[in-house]
Amino acid sequence: MNNRITQLFDIKYPIIQAGMIWNSGWRLASAASNSGILGLIGAGSMYPDVLREHIQKCKRATNKPFGVNVPMLYPNITEIMDIIIEEGVKIVFTSAGNPKTWTKWLQDKEVTVVHVVSSVKFALKAQEAGVDAIVAEGFEAGGHNGRDETTTLTLIPMVKEQLQVPLIAAGGIATGRAMLATMVLGAEGVQVGSRFVASEESSAHKAFKDVVINTKEGDTQLTLKELAPVRLVKNKFYNELQELYKTSPTIEELKELLGRARAKRGMFEGDLEDGELEIGQIAGLIHDIKPVKQIVDEMINEFNSAKETVNNLY
Repeated sequence: MNNRITQLFDIKYPIIQAGMIWNSGWRLASAASNSGILGLIGAGSMYPDVLREHIQKCKRATNKPFGVNVPMLYPNITEIMDIIIEEGVKIVFTSAGNPKTWTKWLQDKEVTVVHVVSSVKFALKAQEAGVDAIVAEGFEAGGHNGRDETTTLTLIPMVKEQLQVPLIAAGGIATGRAMLATMVLGAEGVQVGSRFVASEESSAHKAFKDVVINTKEGDTQLTLKELAPVRLVKNKFYNELQELYKTSPTIEELKELLGRARAKRGMFEGDLEDGELEIGQIAGLIHDIKPVKQIVDEMINEFNSAKETVNNLY
């Protein structure tokens, strides 16, 4: 495959492994890059010194391009950006913040910048900020999400209609068929998260991975829109959250229940009752834990097979 996304990142296939908190460490990112796609380290769950360690280990584990995903709502952002430059990372995906804040600063240092959005409005703001590409993420996605609940199938063509920079689709994509569908709608690549959570190289706790592969349709819900929308597996913490919502809670009361390190407890430490378990709706189609390379190979084979099927429809 050869298009603007493969050329932009110098990769074989137009697939990006999402930089997810507590899942996307150097092992996952390097395995993804070694498989011909773009691996991303998820900086959102890392202290600056931990991020530096992961970048250095990733550089030793692959000679292929990889990047770092940086949610801009997290503290230590200046230190994180400085580390990225000091370590020679050339690709940064930003999210959860104003793209104007860091795009030019990074690009002046010869870094390719991609911004993650959940609406046409924010896609246009990112394009205006001068980003090199945009990830448009639909309501189906796990982790932090948009408030408007626009599905990927709807979002991609609406964004594409008004965009000039390369477009990457995200949200509900775990198969080659879904990859083909979003590219037919105008995307030039896909970002895949949940499928790589259930990989051998993901840094998620084994107990959380087992939850993912046993998740069925309807087992997740988008919530906490007052803070930062997040899609959660329905567990004890989720049920407590729903009980609190019945009382019309204040933002402070929601923050108090959420507390600190709730996502770490769930996804990294394996607390399946009181932890925050973030995963996309597509988990209902993920049934096993596999090596990254096998996941990528299967996606590409299915993509090619589906494309052939479509070509033979008429």
